[in-house]
Order: sequence, then C-alpha cells, then structure tokens
Amino acid sequence: MRIIAEGTVRQWAGDHARAAVSLRQWVKVVRPVRWRSFAELRQTFPSADLVSVKSGRKVAVFNVGGNEFRLICAVHFNTGMVFALRFLSHAEYSKDNWKDEL
Repeated sequence: MRIIAEGTVRQWAGDHARAAVSLRQWVKVVRPVRWRSFAELRQTFPSADLVSVKSGRKVAVFNVGGNEFRLICAVHFNTGMVFALRFLSHAEYSKDNWKDEL
C-alpha cells in the first residue's frame, strides 16, 4: 500500500515516544501489503475497526502503542493507498469530536 502523509506519521512517532516503535512498525507492515478489502486488512491488523464519520465515509482505526493511541486512516482499496488522517490518544479518540472533522 502506498502511505500518503508518511512523513506526518514519522512526525507523530517523533512527538509521541510511547507510540514511536508501534508507528514505525505499522509503516513497515503496511508498505509491502496490498489489501483489496477491509477483511484482508483485518487479517493483518485484527483489532482494526471501520468507523463511519460525518461525511458518510468510513475510516480505518488502528490501535497503536498498546491500545494507548489511535491511528485513523482512509484506506482506498481500489487504488492501494492509505491516507494517514489523525493520530489521537485513546482519551481524545473517545470524545468522538474527530468524527465531525472527517
């Protein structure tokens, strides 16, 4: 998969030491795969969720850093692209405000 905003993911890793190893590992795992469906994505990341947002679209939510953080991405299975959209603490994620922004 082609990761869009991979530099942003690296910055999030630099800003959040407790999540850095997990974010780098996520990038290493995602780059070489080619998911064609959410079911295939779940084979790689069983704890990932598909969440509907205000725009009506669905985003993939990955648990990062021992379930302490959430990485929110738009996954375009048809083009093989993953757009890194948000990186939130579990507490920020739980407020659901981010759903109104996407």
